[in-house]
Amino acid sequence: MTPTEIEVPIEAAGERLDRFLASHVGSRAAAERAVERGALVDGQARPKSYRLEGGETISVTAELAPAAPSIDDLPTPTIAWSDEHLAVVDKPAGLVVHAGAGVKTGTLVDVLASTVAGGDPERPGIVHRLDRDTSGLMVVAKSEAAHERLTQLVRERALERTYLTLVHGRPKSRMGRIDAPIGRDRDDPLRMSLDSDSPKDAVTHFEIEHQYPAHTLLRVQLETGRTHQIRVHLAAIGLPVMGDTVYGVPAPTLKRQFLHATELAFPHPFSGETIDVNSPLPEDLQRFLASLET
Repeated sequence: MTPTEIEVPIEAAGERLDRFLASHVGSRAAAERAVERGALVDGQARPKSYRLEGGETISVTAELAPAAPSIDDLPTPTIAWSDEHLAVVDKPAGLVVHAGAGVKTGTLVDVLASTVAGGDPERPGIVHRLDRDTSGLMVVAKSEAAHERLTQLVRERALERTYLTLVHGRPKSRMGRIDAPIGRDRDDPLRMSLDSDSPKDAVTHFEIEHQYPAHTLLRVQLETGRTHQIRVHLAAIGLPVMGDTVYGVPAPTLKRQFLHATELAFPHPFSGETIDVNSPLPEDLQRFLASLET
C-alpha cells in the first residue's frame, strides 16, 4: 500500500499521535495499528503517545477513512411528531445517530443540531438509538428536562418500540418470547452475543406478520433495548435477519438489513398524553417484499 501523507495543522499541537490519526483512519484501534506498522512523523517513528507540535507531516500506510459527508449529502430524516419538548424522528437507513468510533460528523445529531438538547454533550437529545442501517422511529429530547424524563421512561420500559423485520425461515409458532442475556462476544468484541462474559438481560417478543415460501415477516417488540438485540436474538433461534451481513443472511438485492422501527408509543413525559406514531416500510424494503411474491 502506498504511504499517505497527512499534514498536521497548527491547532493540533499537543494532541496525541494516536488520537489525531484516529479521525483519519476511522478509529483509535486503527490508528494504533498504523503506528505499530511504522507511521512516521517528519520521517521519524514515534510512539502512539507522542505529542504533536503542529506543522509536521505524518506518513501512514493505513487506509484512510472516507471523508465525512456534508449535511446536504446526508439522508434526510422526517419529523413525524413534535412539540416544544421532544420530537419523534423517522430516520432513514444509512444515517448514523451520533458520533462514535470511525464516525465524527455527518450524523442525525448534526442534522438536528438546532433542535436536540439534554443528556451527554457528545450525543445531545439522544434517548435511544437505531443502527446505521436500521430505519424508522426514534424519539429525541429538545431540553435537559425532557431528556431526563424520557430516559426514565426507557428505564421503566414505558417506551414501546415495535419493528418489522424479514427473516430467513419460519418460526415454530405464530408468536414467541426470547429471554436471553446479551453482551460483547467473548472472542469478537465487535459483535454482540449470548456467549459473553458481561451479559445483560434482554427480552424480545415476536409474532408473524406475513409468511413467504422461504421467509417470514415478523412484528417484533422490544422489552429491553440492548445493542443489536433483535438481530442477535432472532439469529439465535434460527431466524436470521435478511440483509444482515453480521448475524444474518446477506441478500444481493438488499443493500442493508431488513429492519424497520415501525411504531413508537409512550406517555408524554410532561402531559401524560399517549403518543403513538407509525411509520410504513420504506420503498427499498417494500420492493424486496414484492420480489418474494413473484
